[in-house]
Amino acid sequence: MTALQGKVALVTGGSRGAGRGIAIELARAGAFVYITGRSTGIQQASQLNGTLDTVHKEILESGGEAAIIRCDHTNDQETEQAIRQIAEEKGRLDILVNNVWGGNQLPISNEPFWEQPPAHWDNMFDAGVRAQLMTNYYAVPLMRRTKESGGLIIHTTFWDRDNYTGNLYYDLAKNALIRMAYGLSIELAADGITVVPLSPGWMRTELVLEAFGTDEEHWQQVEELKNTESTSYVGRAAVALAADADKLALSGITQQVGALAEKYGFTDSDGRRIPVFQLTE
Repeated sequence: MTALQGKVALVTGGSRGAGRGIAIELARAGAFVYITGRSTGIQQASQLNGTLDTVHKEILESGGEAAIIRCDHTNDQETEQAIRQIAEEKGRLDILVNNVWGGNQLPISNEPFWEQPPAHWDNMFDAGVRAQLMTNYYAVPLMRRTKESGGLIIHTTFWDRDNYTGNLYYDLAKNALIRMAYGLSIELAADGITVVPLSPGWMRTELVLEAFGTDEEHWQQVEELKNTESTSYVGRAAVALAADADKLALSGITQQVGALAEKYGFTDSDGRRIPVFQLTE
């Protein structure tokens, strides 16, 4: 598949989870993918499976093209330097996936807001919302150089039209990303750059698999995971959006991966088309 041949992409927070899935699928579709994050090396103690190096290795072994940039996106200078490196090496940026997220450093529980540590704010807003904002700040001028490219910015988030997530900090942060994408969609409309908040369902991330004592080869044996999706599913949604010549019509509108699977006709890695995820039935 070469739908994105010649495109240059950046996936922030690309070592694990949704970022890993998106980076791999963009590379499979022909894009040159830069992956940023803080986890390097093939294996590090006390880390969940997956680092920038392991994702890079996986992409190269499958015939794709990629490069890694170690970057702490809470450090503006490192973010600026990452974008400068892309500009110097490629001279363009067509696809930006804002996926970096610091919200997993504390357990995201459903106790009332006043019973939870205020440190959630730093994790989710400084290391999540602001980190994505500043990536946009440095990347957008580069993306605007190539107006004919039909650029795409994706903010990975979570959205359920009718339900509260159960954690005030998480709910605020994820909706802030949606509003950020909406504002950017208006400001970048004249440049032909599409900005989409993208909401996956319940993904089998490394953290989820570890919590249920299983892995990607054996998750089918866990009844609670029967309606989950692999991180490839959100990756395929990103590819479909990037390849859509009419994607500007979707700019600023939250898109759910299950709905995009119906729209574009893609499936998860196991051949299933998983419907839109809802918090409650």
